[in-house]
Amino acid sequence: MQRIPDLVSSPLIARYANNPILTSDDVPYHPALVFNAGVAKFQGKYVMVFRNDYGDAETQTLLPTNTTDMGLAFSDDGIRWVVRPEPLRLLDGGEAIRCYDPRLTVMDGRCYMCFAVDTPHGVRGGIAVTDDMERFEVLSLSVPDNRNMVLFPEKIRDLYVRLERPFPIYGRGGIHRFDIWISGSPDLRYWGDSELLLAVEAVRFANDKLGPAAPPIKTEKGWLTLFHAVDLDPARGKNGWEPFWKKRYTAGIMLLDLDDPRRIVGRCTNPLLVPEAPYEKEGFRNDVIFPGGMILEDSGEVKIYYGAADTCECLATAHVDDLIRLCLES
Repeated sequence: MQRIPDLVSSPLIARYANNPILTSDDVPYHPALVFNAGVAKFQGKYVMVFRNDYGDAETQTLLPTNTTDMGLAFSDDGIRWVVRPEPLRLLDGGEAIRCYDPRLTVMDGRCYMCFAVDTPHGVRGGIAVTDDMERFEVLSLSVPDNRNMVLFPEKIRDLYVRLERPFPIYGRGGIHRFDIWISGSPDLRYWGDSELLLAVEAVRFANDKLGPAAPPIKTEKGWLTLFHAVDLDPARGKNGWEPFWKKRYTAGIMLLDLDDPRRIVGRCTNPLLVPEAPYEKEGFRNDVIFPGGMILEDSGEVKIYYGAADTCECLATAHVDDLIRLCLES
């Protein structure tokens, strides 16, 4: 496996000076970790659904995975958040062990949430919808193994469109070589017409896997789309709470055609965000950046919300024109 050299973040992106914007200390029911949030503007407020993992940060231990759930927070400015006093309940009973890693897309006045579900028979990707951030209707669950799903915020050629990352271990030679795929649906329930969008071997700062990140945003030049990229280095040591953690998660960016998002019209050949700040480099899993939300403001500012070190939630910003230029001129 080829080792990925040292990487740096793009100078066109700025981390919020007071990161992290959400930690376990902000959550009244006391999880050990909060991260990988979906964020959107909905009904006049910023809304955030984030992942909770429970345990003891002092002893660096987590409770069993079936304690993982999701929390809900609201904000007037996208920076300061008020957390609802109890977690969300999405799937109770059945095969669901835990639901986690939400992604939010607002479409036609409704808020859709993609999420992952662990079951005894594999990881499934789910889509739910809500009109009030209180009651969620689950519309579909994929077959195993699939996750990291994100929805585009409008139909394209009369179809709903999603990005996703299946887990083809057997078909990819028994190793992690996960790629980004794109699928369509007439009704958000039945999905097909699936096609490879971006392969891990096409990205020079990944040697392990790729996957969707935040849901795409629409610009005049195309769908601005974030993805996560993972490189593995066997020389890395403990690097976090776990006995071994040899991966690094970075964020990349690309531009997809407005009328045919299966076509990449531009992609930055370098990463957009690389773990560099202390809260990104040290935590439950060191050296992790995972964007789950992206909002385009009227001013042209793009807010990028990302989980850091699988421990807390952070914010970075850039101007939309700079991000488009990165994709088209790299």
